[in-house]
Amino acid sequence: MLPSRHLRAVARQRSHRRPAAAGDVFSVKPDAEVIRRNKAITAHMRAGRVLDAERLFTEMPRRSTSTYNAMLAGYAANGRLPLARSFFRSIPNPDSFSYNTLLHALAVSSSLADARALFEEMPVKDSVSYNVMISSHANHGLVSLARHYFDLAPEKDAVSWNGMLAAYVRNGRIQEARGLFDSRTEWDSISWNAMMAGYVQWGQMAEAQEMFNRMPQRDVVSWNTMVSAYARRGDMAEARRFFDVAPVRDVFTWTAVVSGYAQNGMLEEARRVFDAMPEKNAVSWNAMTAAYVQQRMMAEAKELFDAMPCRDVASWNTMLTGYAQAGMLEEARAIFDMMPQKDAVSWAAMLAAYSQGGFSEETLQLFKEMGRCGEWVNRSAFACVLSTCADIAALECGMQLHGRLIKAGYGVGCFVGNALLAMYFKCGNMEDARNAFEEMEERDIVSWNTMIAGYARHGFGMEALEVFDKMRTTSTKPDDITLVGVLAACSHSGLVEKGISYFYSMHCNFGVTAKPEHYTCMIDLLGRAGRLDEALNLMKDMPFDPDSTMWGALLGASRIHRNSELGKSAAEKIFELEPENAGMYVLLSNIYASYGKWRDVDKMRVMMHERGVKKVPGFSWIEVQNKVHTFSVGDCVHPEKESIYAFLEDLDIRMKKAGYVSATDMVLHDVEEEEKEHMLKYHSEKLAVAYGILKIPPGRPIRVIKNLRVCEDCHTALKYISAIEGSLIILRDSNRFHHFRDGSCSCGDYW
Repeated sequence: MLPSRHLRAVARQRSHRRPAAAGDVFSVKPDAEVIRRNKAITAHMRAGRVLDAERLFTEMPRRSTSTYNAMLAGYAANGRLPLARSFFRSIPNPDSFSYNTLLHALAVSSSLADARALFEEMPVKDSVSYNVMISSHANHGLVSLARHYFDLAPEKDAVSWNGMLAAYVRNGRIQEARGLFDSRTEWDSISWNAMMAGYVQWGQMAEAQEMFNRMPQRDVVSWNTMVSAYARRGDMAEARRFFDVAPVRDVFTWTAVVSGYAQNGMLEEARRVFDAMPEKNAVSWNAMTAAYVQQRMMAEAKELFDAMPCRDVASWNTMLTGYAQAGMLEEARAIFDMMPQKDAVSWAAMLAAYSQGGFSEETLQLFKEMGRCGEWVNRSAFACVLSTCADIAALECGMQLHGRLIKAGYGVGCFVGNALLAMYFKCGNMEDARNAFEEMEERDIVSWNTMIAGYARHGFGMEALEVFDKMRTTSTKPDDITLVGVLAACSHSGLVEKGISYFYSMHCNFGVTAKPEHYTCMIDLLGRAGRLDEALNLMKDMPFDPDSTMWGALLGASRIHRNSELGKSAAEKIFELEPENAGMYVLLSNIYASYGKWRDVDKMRVMMHERGVKKVPGFSWIEVQNKVHTFSVGDCVHPEKESIYAFLEDLDIRMKKAGYVSATDMVLHDVEEEEKEHMLKYHSEKLAVAYGILKIPPGRPIRVIKNLRVCEDCHTALKYISAIEGSLIILRDSNRFHHFRDGSCSCGDYW
């Protein structure tokens, strides 16, 4: 790092704006010695020898703007963005190259807000400046902002036009891309290929073929695009025809055919082409390795990997991803630890492996390690960690990530923005979810669906429908997932007539054909409302056989409305379809227990034992000061269990004075009432809530997750606790969210 006194000195030089004099270290017209040293600084920086470059810079008696630019570009190229930013402010007379160098560095590091601020500050902007702004915003999915800078550019060169064209293509705005393409005629082969590739990417092969036929001049990229396009579509006959007639082939042409055969499960053909290749590069080896990985043939993949003469980071990433997708986390971690060089993809793949495998603690630890290593965090890594925070309701950690996202410039894009929405909803923070949604500069169908489904799961049906109505005023067309969210919102909020109306009009109004998921929502809606006969008739009239989820919805409705006969019929259907579904055995047992049918309860227990079905133990967890605490029923291992149990005993007395009565008919054992009350008192969610009240400052919500559906007694108890303690308690169970406040729940006891 440069001496601080030097930075202060050059900063003073710039602030005073003194003209260069004979004794100044700054030289307006560099002499041969300055030029020679400038070249040496550049060489040091390109070789990663930052300290040597800094030492040479400090020793120079005279410097030019090019000297400063060499240092600035070196800092940027070596990932020293903070140094580059502070050094830029020390340049006596920065020129366009200086500004553009820092602008590009900020854009590459995803500091888009800072890039925009610097752009506005620039005294002179050239085509390079505008092109950086166009490409950087396009890379983050901010196409409208990219177009804004494109329109601002007073002079547009080929890079500007191609950059804007690529922005539309990459983000699926193919009609706008075609409109831009047709607005001029001076396009080079790069542009033709980009337009053709855009049609290919979005599945419009007829248009891609038309572009190929119209091309004034085709190069090897053009042929490779068509070969790989047909291969990806599974049309290997057409892909092979293009390959055979191509006037020129390179290693990528051959590799496209290998990949095509591999992606279509034709491993023998892929291997034959691979073995026949006149030359192979790392991409070729990686393609064949990936073919084995895709078929979970990890032994063959490893054999090929070990034989590779030219491994690159992608080779290691392929094996890492393969082991991760096969659930072989130990082997994945071994590959990760052996990698001679890791990139953002490597870290993201390992994070995804842990996250998708449910290893939340390992995911967060690896993310911290990634930060300590100074690795740039890409969108996939952020999305994985946000997903983990969502899974364990680690809101504080998620909010910290949100801050980093904003600093990195990712917060407004769809990919990570959608993960952010899901995190806030799953953590029970609807206000911040709404704020994040409003701050998104661009939204896609996933953004709208996440909002609708999020409100639905929390029981805020009217808010979900308001978002749906707002969505209908935009260009985004509702899809089948949207309507599942809408129907779920109606179901969770008791909006029966609205739900029926949407269900029977969705094909006519939105072009959505009812799928099993939509019928399940309707069965749930009618069942919860006590309209069990209508639910049964709907199941009979469906164009397909009911699945276990539908029968499960009917079984749940039977429990709510205490219809043991219908519950038994529904359960028998479920046992036929999913004999190992422990939750359904327990649900039917609850129905029998509520009627005191203890022989039937015992029969369920015996049936579970005979079929080897084990009841899933209930767990609840809560985040306090960035640490997740897990509780089980009657937990006796938590270090603060004594204070928790003492508080619950006192709370139980106050609840009973307020009118609380234990729902002992839910206990699946024929024992005395007092013992039943004792069994219910220490359920995991009550322990977690009690700990939250003890540890979380008053006025802040208590957020708890449970892996199973909340029982009737705990649901009643939490309503009383919210009134007695004056706390907002947000419980996420396996089915939905419950917001307990002032003695009532957001579900309206409709869960």
